Amino acid sequence: MSYFYLDKSSVRSIVRVAIYRKTYYYGARMNLADFGRFSDPALLILSSLADGPKHGYGMMCDIETMTGVRLGAGTLYGALARLEGAELIKAIPSNDRRRPYQLTAKGIAALREQLALLQKLASTGLKRLAEQ
Repeated sequence: MSYFYLDKSSVRSIVRVAIYRKTYYYGARMNLADFGRFSDPALLILSSLADGPKHGYGMMCDIETMTGVRLGAGTLYGALARLEGAELIKAIPSNDRRRPYQLTAKGIAALREQLALLQKLASTGLKRLAEQ
């Protein structure tokens, strides 16, 4: 595997080109869905479950309402399996065929930590943009 490093001016140029292309081809409105894999499905699922237990389709609808990101079934259920394996969520009993999930204490702690990091990143980024 090879690695390469970019200086600040190279990164800025790449970002400008990406923003230009996105604005030119699709209009100025950008959202989380535009960032592909950076819209981490696990974080979206944990954020959805912070509101209370939900089954898969309920999470898909909630995530789409929150962020505009529509997770596919394969992405959703793959992430649910990984989160359940990591004991961040757990399935709860249900009387019908739907399988609801809820956050565990470990999941709540992980979500708080990730959201705090994202909040710090967002505030730093916004502060730096204001300086330009």
